[in-house]
Amino acid sequence: MSKNLENKVAIVTGARRGMGRAHSLALAGAGAKIVVSDISQEECQQVVEEIKKAGGEALAVKCDVSDKKEVEEMVKKTVEKFGRLDILVNNAGICQFKPFLELSEQEWNKTIDINLKGYFLCAQAAAKEMVKQKSGAIVNIASIAMGQVGIGMSSIAHYCASKGGIVAMTQAIAAELAPYNIRVNAVAPGAIETPMADATKSDPQILEAALAKIPMKRMGQPEEVARLVLFLASDNSSYMTGSTVIVDGGWMAGY
Repeated sequence: MSKNLENKVAIVTGARRGMGRAHSLALAGAGAKIVVSDISQEECQQVVEEIKKAGGEALAVKCDVSDKKEVEEMVKKTVEKFGRLDILVNNAGICQFKPFLELSEQEWNKTIDINLKGYFLCAQAAAKEMVKQKSGAIVNIASIAMGQVGIGMSSIAHYCASKGGIVAMTQAIAAELAPYNIRVNAVAPGAIETPMADATKSDPQILEAALAKIPMKRMGQPEEVARLVLFLASDNSSYMTGSTVIVDGGWMAGY
C-alpha cells in the first residue's frame, strides 16, 4: 500500500470494531498515525495493538462523542502525543430499530446526540486545530438511509434524521472551511457486514429482503468502505469537498 499519508495524524471515532476499525487500519497502512477512539478503552487498545504489530503508530483514547469535554480532551491528547491533527473520520454511531409511533423522546435524543451532535462536536474541535495549520480533511460517515437523494427506511426515523443531518452539515461546513484548505466530505454506505448489521444477518427473511434490494446480491465489507475513506482523507481527492459518495453495491441505482 502507498504511504501517501506518511507524517499525517488521524482521529477515527467509533473505532473499536466494524467500519471504524477498518478505517483505522487502512489509514495506518497508508502511513498515518492513528488515534483510535471509542467508548471502550480496552477495545480501542486492541485495535492499537493491531496497528503497532503491522509497524504503525497509534494511541487509544476513550471518548463519548456526545460529551463536549471528552471530545476536546481527545483532540488535546492527539496534539500532545503527535503534535498535529490532519484527518478526522467521524464514524461513531448507533442504530436501534423502533417503529416511529413507538419511538420515545429518550431514544430519539440518544441517536441524535451520538450520530449528529457528536459529529458536530468532533468536527468543530478538530477543525480548530486544522485551521492553525491551514490544512486538513474531515470524512463524515453518513448512510444511504439519509432521505432526500438517499432513501428513508422504516423503523429508524431517528437514524435517518441523523444521517440526513450529517449530509447537510457536511455541505455547510465544507463551504466555511474551504478557505482554510480543510476539505469535508461524507461517505454513505449501504448494507455493510458490521456488528450494527447483526440483526439483519441473524434473520434469514430480513437478510433475504435486504439482499433483494442490492444488485450485487451481497453485503459490503468494512474494508470496501475504508478504501473510499482513505481516498477522501488523502490528497488524491484534493479537489473534492462538500461531496457525499455512495458505496452500496448498487442499492440506490436499483431503488
